[in-house]
Amino acid sequence: MRRSINDSSLIVSMNPKSPISEVYRILRTKIHFSSKDQELKTLMITSTQTGEGKTTTISNLAVTYAQEGKRVLLIDADMRKPSLHRVFSVPNHQGLSTLLIGHTSVQDSIQETIVSNLSLLPSGPVPANPAELMDSAVMRELLEQLKPEYDVILLDTPSVLSVSDSVIVSALCDGVVMIVASGKVRKDHLRKAKEQLDHVNAHMLGIVINKEAR
Repeated sequence: MRRSINDSSLIVSMNPKSPISEVYRILRTKIHFSSKDQELKTLMITSTQTGEGKTTTISNLAVTYAQEGKRVLLIDADMRKPSLHRVFSVPNHQGLSTLLIGHTSVQDSIQETIVSNLSLLPSGPVPANPAELMDSAVMRELLEQLKPEYDVILLDTPSVLSVSDSVIVSALCDGVVMIVASGKVRKDHLRKAKEQLDHVNAHMLGIVINKEAR
C-alpha cells in the first residue's frame, strides 16, 4: 500500500528544486567522495545530543539517494524515541525491535514508502533492552543479510552522549556522520562524543553543521 508523507521537514521530496534540497544533494556527493578506497554501504547518522536535526537530515539524505536511482533502506535504530515512522506515515507496531527478538521476519518488518526506491525499517515497539539488542549477533547478521538487497543502508541512531546505542552501531557501519547544531553544542561535548566513537574505531566521515540554536 502506498502512503502519503505528512512531515513538512521532508523538503527534498516536497520541493526538490529548493536551495535546501540542493544542500542535501551536495551532502550526498560529499559522502560519496569522502572514502574513495572503501564502498560506503552502511551509513550511520547521529548527533551529540537531542534536537540537532539528525532525523530530518537522514530522512532527506535517504530521499536524495533514492532519487538518484539507488535502492535505499532507511533503518530507525533509535528504539528509545523513534520518529521515522511518523515522517513517512508507516505503522510502527513491528520493526527493528520485533525483528531482533525473532517475533517478525525481514519481509514483514520492512515497509514501502511513497518515495520510489526507498524502503523503511521502523523501530518497532520500544524494547526493554535497546543497547543489548544492538550489541547482538542478530543485529550484525541482519545488516549482512540486508547489504546485498540495497545499494545504501542508512541508520538513524540516538545521540551519542545520551545512550550507548550509537557507539555500538557505529562499529558495524562503513561510515558515520555527526549532525551538530551551530551555537548549541559545547566543544567539550563534541570532543567527548568524537572520543567515544574513536574508541570503537568508528569510521568518521565528517560533521554537518546544522541549524542555529534558538
